[in-house]
This record gives sequence, C-alpha cells and structure tokens, in this order.
Amino acid sequence: MHSFLRALRDAGRMWPFLVASFLCSAGVASLWGANIAALFPIIEVTLNGDSLQSWNARRIDTARQNIERSREALANLDAHLAATPADAATVKGQQERFTLALRSDEALLATSEQLTPWLDRFLPTDPFTTVLWVVTFVVVSTFVKHGLLMISTLLVAWVAMNISRDIRLKVFDKALALDRTQFMRNGSAGFMAQVTGTSDMLASGITSVFGGAVTEPLKILACLAGAFCISWQLTLACLTLAPVVGFLMVWLNRRIRGVSKRILTRSMGFHHVLLEALNNVLTVQAYTMEDFERDKFRTCTRDVMRTGMWHTFYFALANPITEILGIGMVATSIAVGAWLVINQQTHIFGFTMTERPMTVPGIMVFFGMLIGASDPVRKLSGVFTGVNVGIVGAQSLYPLLDTPSKLAEPAQPRHLPAPHREIRLENVSFSYDRIDTVLRDVNVAIAFGERVAIVGPNGGGKSTLVNLICRFYDPTEGRVLLDDVPLTDLALRDLRRRIALVTQQTELFNESILYNIRYGRWDATEEEIVEAAKKAHAHDFIADFPEGYRTMVGPNGFRLSGGQRQRIALARAFLRDAEILVLDEATSQIDVESERLIHEALAAYVENRTVIMITHRASTLALADTILEVEHGEVRKRPARQLQVA
Repeated sequence: MHSFLRALRDAGRMWPFLVASFLCSAGVASLWGANIAALFPIIEVTLNGDSLQSWNARRIDTARQNIERSREALANLDAHLAATPADAATVKGQQERFTLALRSDEALLATSEQLTPWLDRFLPTDPFTTVLWVVTFVVVSTFVKHGLLMISTLLVAWVAMNISRDIRLKVFDKALALDRTQFMRNGSAGFMAQVTGTSDMLASGITSVFGGAVTEPLKILACLAGAFCISWQLTLACLTLAPVVGFLMVWLNRRIRGVSKRILTRSMGFHHVLLEALNNVLTVQAYTMEDFERDKFRTCTRDVMRTGMWHTFYFALANPITEILGIGMVATSIAVGAWLVINQQTHIFGFTMTERPMTVPGIMVFFGMLIGASDPVRKLSGVFTGVNVGIVGAQSLYPLLDTPSKLAEPAQPRHLPAPHREIRLENVSFSYDRIDTVLRDVNVAIAFGERVAIVGPNGGGKSTLVNLICRFYDPTEGRVLLDDVPLTDLALRDLRRRIALVTQQTELFNESILYNIRYGRWDATEEEIVEAAKKAHAHDFIADFPEGYRTMVGPNGFRLSGGQRQRIALARAFLRDAEILVLDEATSQIDVESERLIHEALAAYVENRTVIMITHRASTLALADTILEVEHGEVRKRPARQLQVA
C-alpha cells in the first residue's frame, strides 16, 4: 500500500486537474441526488392539482398550529406535574414526545418560511407548468451531469496517463542507468513487462481512486443525505448489512491482490518466453526446437489464462457482494417503510423511526434516495478491483525504481582535460557473484597513444578487463584510474564520451544505415558520416543498395551480412573520434580482403589515440605496441615483439 500511496502523491503534483475533477464529481453527485429529490413536488403536490406555493403555505399554517398545540400541551403537562408530583415519570415521557414534536415543527416552519420567497420568485403557480419545469430541470440536469462526468473522467484519465507515462520514462531511464548485473537480473523481458502491463495496472488504480473512488461515494453520500433528511433512524436501519458487506469486501480485496500479483508474475514469464524464442529464432530453427518452444509458450499462456480466469471470477464476485448491500437497503426500507405508512406509526419494535407518521409520497422519495444510492454502491466493486490492481502494480514498480545502480554518479564529478595521459588499474580484483574471482590483483598502466592487444583463452577475463575500463562494472577490490583520478569520481558521460567501442556481437538499431553510423556522434554531418564509412570500407557496399545510406537494416541488422554489420559498427566508432578506441574481436566476421583494408584504416586512425584490442588475429596484433596476456584472472604485460604468433 505504501508504494501505491507514493503513486497517489505523485499524482497530487497535478492538483489543479484533480481539484477540477473533484468539483465536477461533486456536481455530478449533487445533480444525482437532485434528480431524485425533484420527484417530490410532482408526487406530493402537482398530481393533486395544487401549486408549490399553496402547498408551502399550508405547511407553514400546519406547522404553526402544531407548534401552538405542542406549547399548550407542554404548559398543561407542567401544570399537571406541579399539581400531581406522583405522576412525574409518566408526565416527563409525554413532555419529551411533545418537545421533540415542537422542535421538528419549528425546524419545518423555519425551512418553509425561507423557501417562500424563492418559490414566489422562480416557480409558476400552475400545477401542470410546475410539472413541465421539473421535467425540464431533470432533463437539463441529466445533460449537465453527464457533461461534468465526462470532464471529470477526462481529467482523471489525463492525470493517470501522465503518471503512467512518467513511470514508463523512469523505468526506461532506470534500465539505461543500471549496471549490467542489475540489468540482467530483470532482463529485457522484465523491463518490457514493467513498461507495458505493470504501468497500465498502476494507471488503472489511479483512475479508480480519483475517478470512481471519488464520484461514486459522493453519489452515495448525496442520496444518503437526502434519506437522512427524511428519517435518519430509518436510514440507519437500512444500513444493517453494511458491516457484513464490508467484511466480505475486505476478504475479496485480499484475494484480488493475490491474483493480481500472480498475473504480474505470469506476465513477466510470458514476455520472457516470447522474447527469448523470437530473439533466438535462428538457433531454434537450426536445432529443430520449434515444438519445444511451442510447448513452452502454450504452457505459459495457459498459466496466464488460468490466472486471468481467477481474476475474472473474483472481479465478477465483487458485483453481487456490493449489490447485496444495495438490495438490502432497498428491501429493508420497503418492508419497514410500508409498515410505518400502512399503520401510520412512528415506532417499530420500540425504536423511533420518524417524528411523525410518514406519507406515501414521502416514503416513495425515501425509496428513490436508497435506490439512487444502491447504483453507485454496485459500481464501487469495479473501483475496488481497480485500486487493488493499482496497488499490485505500484508494489512491483516502485521497488524497481528505488533499486540503486552500483555505478553511482559522484555528487561533484571531477573534470579532466582531453586527451588523457594514462589509464591505470591498481590492485584490481573482480567477481560477478562474489564467489568466483574473474580478475585477481591486476596492476596495469596504459599510456596515452599506446596500442594494447589483450590475448588469452576464452573465459580468462579479457572482456571483463575492458568492461572495467569502460566502467560497465566497478571493481570488487582496487581502483581503475584515469590520470590518477578514480573512474568513480568522473561523470559516466564524461568518461564514456572519450571511448569508442566496437564489440564482437554487433548491435544495430532497426533504422537506416545513416542512423546507425550517426549514433556515434549525433551532430555529425552527412559528409562526415560518409567519410567514416569510407574509412571502415563500408561506403562501397552501402552505395550499392538502391536507397544507399537510407537503407533500413532490420532488427539488429539482420538484412546485412556479419561483415557488413561490423564495418558499420567500425564506421560508427570512427565517427565518434574518441581518444580511446576499444575493439572486442571487432574483425572476427570480416573476410580477409576487408580485414586487410580495415587494418590499413585502423593503422591511420589509431595515431594519437589509446587503442585497446581483444583479438587473436595476427594482423590485428601487428598494430599493437604492448600485449596483455590474461589467463585465469592474472594479467601479464609485455612488449608486442616478445609474443610469437603461430
């Protein structure tokens, strides 16, 4: 619940819209009760051929007569009590009844006298014209009510969608800011589920709170207030089922929250299976695992469907539970009210229900008020469900947003001049799980302009070493320094803008070739992009495409060959014009002739730059000044000429 309250506080920042929505909801509730109350003059007065003015005048006369009689009766009782003190108990009971009647008639007289000038000024004296006025009021107020309801709905929806959008932006920002360990803990499927389904759940909860949870209770209060004015005792008697319904709703809310949590878990599993199969579809097809993946997908969708059916069951169960309260109120009012009217009584089972016997029109308006309250009570079931769904969504989203990245930005980052002088690792050790050590007590210095090749067996820690220099991870022990300044004291943006990275697993966006190369430096001109492509020997094959640089590469560049993808990635790195170039097996998918041409380009490009290359290619090693041998977590540095390449 705490997380959902945070979401509501976030929504509170848009208080002008919420206040406007609340006022609209209050107007809807007022008109809801007024439409029902407007039936009273038709029933009580006009259908008897009377006008409201004469009806009100008779009420004043009757009230004055009743007041005089009550005062006379009280005076006589006082005299009788003085003459016969032994009858004190009986006389006091009678005095209380007459005093109660006196106060009721005085209140009725005051209300009627205040109403007189308004009736004389604004309402006609003809009964049928009065009926037309009342009918017109009901029709117009219905239009106004629905107009206010629409405005309120749109305002609340706007607030909810803005909060949902803000949450999506925050989740996306968090995904981009997290270190790789934290990111992989959730995975692409987890973030996808949070950005889509979970955010929608939260938006549904906010809409329920500021929409139905405001409008429907106000309608109930408006109708119950009208019923209280007629008889507060009878109204309370009609609410005897409220505690039972309240207990059932608490039980149901817990069930709905539990099912909603399972839906969220199933949804994340659903996204995981879907994305894993589709992202690795080539492997699935190559190893004829289509049936296996189909079975997995059918299983997870069956689980989602089963959980969804339980959610639908509890959602459907909410309607009859809340309707029990509405029907209970109406049934009680009909039974008790009918008995009071037929027998012209004010008490039932010794309990006072009204100060004076109820009339048929009066009890009909009372019935109308309770029926008017029962409809929003029924609609509250949907509100409760929406709130519970929102609570579950908030409980999933906010802990994720509160997860701190292990790559903390410094409060006051230090700034270094470019280019740098040295990269140094001091006593660096690293472990992904705090159990197995990938790098152990590494001490290496790389001077500016030095070209370093990192070699060693797979799994020895080569990529981890590069990831620490790029600060995709922080060392478990020791420090990585740039010009004697720890990387943790530098802004990540300042550090990474100095680096151009090309990995073995080339990542391209489903955009044009121009877009993918420009990603290296977004403010680059098309001439600079073409020049970078020429350096990477990508221009020729790009020019052969009918759309040239406007050619769409497809998801992760599937329309291009592996060598073409790597050359576009190299062009992107060349365009960045960074002082540190990191190549992680960057030429592993390039043919021999392209490799020769690219190495010529690299030989020219690496001047006055620090180059760090993970490679096993002899041609790439020829570019290196220094070799870093990484094996079993240990790093040894030696001059390149000492390494014999087979």
